[in-house]
Amino acid sequence: MDKAEIRSEAFRRRKAQADKDEVSARIFDRVFDLPEYQQARIVLFYVDARSEVRTKAALPKALADGKTVLVPWCNEDGRLELFRLTDMSELELGMYDILEPAPRLRRRPDRVALGADLDFALVPGVAFDDRGGRVGHGKGYYDKLLEGVRSDCPLVAPVFECQLFDEVPTDAHDVFMDFLVTEDRILEGFGRGA
Repeated sequence: MDKAEIRSEAFRRRKAQADKDEVSARIFDRVFDLPEYQQARIVLFYVDARSEVRTKAALPKALADGKTVLVPWCNEDGRLELFRLTDMSELELGMYDILEPAPRLRRRPDRVALGADLDFALVPGVAFDDRGGRVGHGKGYYDKLLEGVRSDCPLVAPVFECQLFDEVPTDAHDVFMDFLVTEDRILEGFGRGA
């Protein structure tokens, strides 16, 4: 299957996933147990939308764990920027009806962060394979953002088992995940050495 067919099938499977909240909680139990997460000081979370693995319920725990939590927002140039989140009330509906940092807070110097600051990054996606290959939405937002992340920062995709394929097509610019965390297991991918 090509990327468009994989996306379509993965969207169908993900939409049909039962008990998304409960299954997402199981995934995040595994994420929070990763030594890489426990050792990290600055962590990137995406804020879930539509049928994605739910992160909104896990964000308050990360904040309570004393982590510096960064979340992305999409700027006028179509690039993701990072914001230091201190409370869930700082999020408002933004581009594509996704919760993003409130516009009045985004550019405050104490809230701006860079990919190079990250110790641990959670990365969304539509479909994955056990090599750590990832198919996103096709706009390249995360591929561009992850170019600026240090090579020692683990890239971790929380995924439903139904989003896994035997192999997903990848291009030279695609970034591979170091870990895929599902409700049933943790898979180690090839990471950026793929």
